Amino acid sequence: MERRSTTPWPTTLAAPAASAAEVLRERITVAAVGIPALLIVLLLGQPWLGLLILGVAGLAAYETFELLRQAGYASQPMIGTAICLLAVAAAWVFADRAGESAMIIAVGVIAAAVAAFLRPDPFAGFQSWLATTFGALYVALLGFLLLLVENGRGLPDGAPLAAWLDGGRAWLLIAVFGVWAFDTGAYAAGRTWGRHPLARHLSPHKTLEGVAGGLVAVTVVSAVTLWGAGQTPAGAIILGPLIGLAAQAGDLAESMLKRAASAKDSSDLIPGHGGLLDRVDSLLFAGPAVYFYLLTLGAVR
Repeated sequence: MERRSTTPWPTTLAAPAASAAEVLRERITVAAVGIPALLIVLLLGQPWLGLLILGVAGLAAYETFELLRQAGYASQPMIGTAICLLAVAAAWVFADRAGESAMIIAVGVIAAAVAAFLRPDPFAGFQSWLATTFGALYVALLGFLLLLVENGRGLPDGAPLAAWLDGGRAWLLIAVFGVWAFDTGAYAAGRTWGRHPLARHLSPHKTLEGVAGGLVAVTVVSAVTLWGAGQTPAGAIILGPLIGLAAQAGDLAESMLKRAASAKDSSDLIPGHGGLLDRVDSLLFAGPAVYFYLLTLGAVR
């Protein structure tokens, strides 16, 4: 396999081409449209919430396999996307039956291997199998959002959010708002005080100061949303940093993939904002983190 060479990225903390005001305006626009739309779907509940997440997974998988192609990794995009969608659907349909979900994933991995057998070059076939499986399972982490919805325990009586949301949807709201708070806080703090790069080889404009600001923001917002769910706000001391660090790891993971593909965005699906994968990369890791938090509390069915 011939790897596509990557163009070196700048290693300084020079400001992006867009001004802070332009970026902030773009973020406000996305929030003004995206947050109300999400709240509407949350209020509607299933099956609309599950269908939305499946649709997002399908588009994000397409973008992931396109990035892998640009990076020089041959894969089986149709098979990989099918595996991804089946895995996410399994998290919805078989939320309380891990065996069935594991079997669906296993069948998908085997199917990707069988497709790779058709390549005459064993090395190329092996790499195709790895790329297909990686792309599918990476985006399938969105299934944890559906596990939150299906397995999260009900809210206690008197919880402010109980009038509108059940326990599972409330925990999804906590995860999404937490990621949004971290992203916004990290951006604001990084633009204002950012001096020390976090991982300049992956994302030159991310700074340690930005991460610190994001952690403060997500902890504060998590305290408010936990209170709304009838939980002790003190839990935000653990949940906030857990969401924040997972969100940052998810962002850097996608940055690494885009870096390998010499791509600035996962696609141009959303004018001025990149692709759908760019919007959900942090949730890919934050969803499992919140589910882990619930498991430790015994707050899943």
